[in-house]
Amino acid sequence: MRKDLRKGLYEGMYILSATLSDEARQKAFEKITNGILEKQGVIHKIHEQGRRKLAYPIEGKREGFYYVVYFEFPTQQIAKIWGEYQLHEDLIRFMTMRIEKVQETLDFKPIKTHSGV
Repeated sequence: MRKDLRKGLYEGMYILSATLSDEARQKAFEKITNGILEKQGVIHKIHEQGRRKLAYPIEGKREGFYYVVYFEFPTQQIAKIWGEYQLHEDLIRFMTMRIEKVQETLDFKPIKTHSGV
């Protein structure tokens, strides 16, 4: 297979600003998914995780809307799409990892805290 045609399977975590209206949040998320599709990507699964508290404040924000997207994408285009994410004003944080398989369900366990340490 030619290098320029090679695709990888990725997991993307996206946190959008909690101050957006439902309509604005939907448009901001569509900007992310359309960016994937316009560059010959294929979206396999989307997990909308809802509004959650951030682990630490980011640019003064304490909450965000979390999305996890599993997609197949041309490997040579990843850096380009990351550049687009940097310019997305409603995207607080993002992370993309190469993965082996799509997670059909997401289960988060509570973090154990050590009190009195």
